[in-house]
Amino acid sequence: MSVLESFSLEGETAIVTGAAQGLGREMATALAEMGADVAIADMNSSKATKTATELDGETDVIAVDVDVTDEASVESMVETVTDRLGSVDVLVNNAGIVENSPAEETSIDSWRQVLAVNLDGVFLCAKHVGQRMLERGEGKIVNVSSMSGFDVNVPQKQASYNTTKAGVSMLTKSLAVEWADRGVQVNAIAPGYMRTELVDAVLEENPEMEATWMENTPMGRLGRPEELRELVVYLASDASSYMTGSTVVMDGGYTSR
Repeated sequence: MSVLESFSLEGETAIVTGAAQGLGREMATALAEMGADVAIADMNSSKATKTATELDGETDVIAVDVDVTDEASVESMVETVTDRLGSVDVLVNNAGIVENSPAEETSIDSWRQVLAVNLDGVFLCAKHVGQRMLERGEGKIVNVSSMSGFDVNVPQKQASYNTTKAGVSMLTKSLAVEWADRGVQVNAIAPGYMRTELVDAVLEENPEMEATWMENTPMGRLGRPEELRELVVYLASDASSYMTGSTVVMDGGYTSR
């Protein structure tokens, strides 16, 4: 197999959660470009449908409703994707939320909601897609962690988010070790600050944050969402055939300071 062939996803099926916009959309785009049929799994039905329509081309791209915090919803998503596109070869657990608030002012309901989406959601999707991958003896799972799982970034206060992302990286290791001898590889991506629509909205309300972020990022800029494309393809393809349990940090040097 040539180097180029090892990156091909021709004939494979992928699910990307939280893919209606932002990083999820970019990663879904990359998988489709490399030949995979892709399910845009999201709570926002209208945006997911719009994204699927825009990406649908040489491969099949569909929109699927899912609430990753609800086990029945996750099971339904897996059934729908399997019925429409075939067995799932790649799962990208991207859905996530953040709550910026001082720890002493954070309500337990807010804390639990962030944990439910960012950690429970990753577990539930990995569990139900993983069951089928294990039956077939192959599959690739890519979880989206964050540099916030390794470093407490400032000036924003987000203890719940940081905690969940550290948890995602440990869950990645745990699943990787459990499933390594049964053909399922589990890795994670830990992005730094990426210039998504949601980040732009935060900076509009708190423009002073950007200067602090830039000062603490050795490369001196925010990442571009499309810069994740090659990395997710690598982790989803045969190119990463001897890699499991790793979290790859892409943060412009933030955590290396």
